[in-house]
Formats: sequence, C-alpha cells, structure tokens
Amino acid sequence: MQALQVSALTVQYGRRIAVDELSLAIEPGAVVGLLGPNGAGKSTALLAIAGGLRPSRGTIVIDGVDLATDPLGAKRRLGLADQPPSLYEYFTIAEHVAMVGAVRGQPDREAERALLDELGLSAVADRPCRELSFGMRQRVGLAAALVAAPTVVLLDETLNGLDPHASRRARKVLAAASARGAAILMSTHLLDLAERMCTRLVLMDQGRVVADLTGAAMPADASALEELYVTTVADRGVT
Repeated sequence: MQALQVSALTVQYGRRIAVDELSLAIEPGAVVGLLGPNGAGKSTALLAIAGGLRPSRGTIVIDGVDLATDPLGAKRRLGLADQPPSLYEYFTIAEHVAMVGAVRGQPDREAERALLDELGLSAVADRPCRELSFGMRQRVGLAAALVAAPTVVLLDETLNGLDPHASRRARKVLAAASARGAAILMSTHLLDLAERMCTRLVLMDQGRVVADLTGAAMPADASALEELYVTTVADRGVT
C-alpha cells in the first residue's frame, strides 16, 4: 500500500488554477523533493494534501485513509511543517510539540524530549515560541511535523534558513524517519539539498508536474540538477 496517494488534485481560485491535476503515489520510506519556481503551486498542493484547504477536485488518501471521508483519521497519520511555521506563540517549544503529539493521539514525553534533543532544541525547550529566531522556528515546525511518528511528512521549505549544524541535525532526523517507513514530501529551492536527500524529484511549473525523476533518471549531482531545472522550467522573471 502506498503511504500517500494523490489523484487528479486540482485547486482553483476563481479563474486561476493553482494546482492542475496533480497525481502522486509515494511509497513508505521515500523522500520526494518537490521543486519549482515561486508560484508553481507547491505550497498550495502541500496544504491541500494536509487538509488545510479544500481542493476543487481530486482525491487524497493517506496511509489508506481517504482525507475527504475521514479527515481526522487521515490527519492523525500526517505531519506538516508549513511556511512560515504555524506555532502557538505563547506555548513553550516543549508544550507546542507535546500538544501536537496529543492531538495525534500518541502523547509520549520521553520520545518528545528525545526528538527535541536530536534537533538541538533541548536547551531552549522551555522558551516561548514567540521568542524564537527564524531558524529555531523552522526546527520547532519540523519537530511538530515528526512527533508521534506520522506515516506521511510534508515539509514546505522547512530546511531553509538553518545553520550548518542545524541542517545536519535535521537531515539526520529525517533520514531516521524515512528508515522507519515515513514517506516524506518536501518542497525546497535548495537544489544541492534535494540532490543529497531525495530518492525522487518532482518538478512543478504553473500548477502542473513537468518532470518526475527516480532511479537512473535522477541527476548525478547538484550541478546536473540545476541544469535540468533551468532547461525544464521556463524563466519568466518575477514570480
């Protein structure tokens, strides 16, 4: 069974189509990079998959649970780190992560503390979210996406803005999540990061998938990925 099955997902605002017939099937343990220019529909697609907005049409099935017919059951199996991170500003880091774990029905203080330690947040776990720097907010958003071991993890540019130590910690935590079977779908503009982390790359442009690469079709390195990107995705100037 696929961890995530998206079929003909379409999101339309008036006459503008933000996501146009997006179909994706992602197996457990896969790390899929979602690439594309600003305005390509990446964030909208992730938000729709997470149940944060109602699509115009299409189906979303998370770990065998249809989001439309059982939204709470589907959302308990999914973690989202949106952009900017949606944090409860007057909660401490520890309280915020614990709240998300409880909502998913799996409160586990020991596991939550271990996750914060892995992300380098233990020393500031009692700090209110409203006092955090951009990079710390990114890491708290990642912790909230991963707490209680969801089947599907959605990341919207979550590894942007991290210092080298924090980036290494985040990559290690995500690799462990993938190893336990979580399917990870991450949007990013960091091509070197995508090339290093992802087992599959999906390029979007103007709401549509324009390339879907895996296995031998994957670029050999970040330079090859950049060349593929600029030859596949048109440069339209300001987006």
